Amino acid sequence: MPPSPRGSSPTPSDRAAPTGRAAELARTREFFGVRAAGWDAKFPDDGPRYAAAIAELGLRPGDSVLDAGCGTGRALPPLRAAVGPAGRVLGADVTPEMLAEAAARHPGTAALLLADCARLPLPDAALDAVLAAGLISHLADPARALREFARVGRPGARLALFHPVGRAALATRHGRALTPDDLRAEPNLRPLLAAAGWRLVGFTDADDRYLALAERSEP
Repeated sequence: MPPSPRGSSPTPSDRAAPTGRAAELARTREFFGVRAAGWDAKFPDDGPRYAAAIAELGLRPGDSVLDAGCGTGRALPPLRAAVGPAGRVLGADVTPEMLAEAAARHPGTAALLLADCARLPLPDAALDAVLAAGLISHLADPARALREFARVGRPGARLALFHPVGRAALATRHGRALTPDDLRAEPNLRPLLAAAGWRLVGFTDADDRYLALAERSEP
């Protein structure tokens, strides 16, 4: 293909396709962006399971908490209720359409960040807890995100890796079998968390929920 005329903008075919992390983020935004408006309608009965998982984070009034990969924000109201008006609730997602839904559905509930969960625009030791619901298996580099959660977590902070159905039920939903290398399996997850600065303190993998609770180790 001949080069673009000097001084003109490159055509789409001239531009190099994004690679690596940029390509991953582009795929994520493409997948979730077109699904944002109808996302909650697909899972109308998950609210109580989110609330139950959040209750196990042990949040207190005045705490600071992040919903990592917050999507349409279904976890934001129970997080706000847990930390109270003096607490700080943040929601981070890479998909603008998901954040727009969260803002429209839950106005004033949280500060929303258009951000990669592996590169959070937060200072060190800023949070008391992180909720990551349905997130970890979507990440190309889960270890990197777990290290980032540890960076922004204070010593003793809690992390909840949650899904409203367990691994077996989710595999059945998607028509696939569980494999031994599933990173959410307890034998795989425990060392992954430990290497990132977390200690696994609770693990549930039942038909009606998946919940791995971890505590931030002392630096």
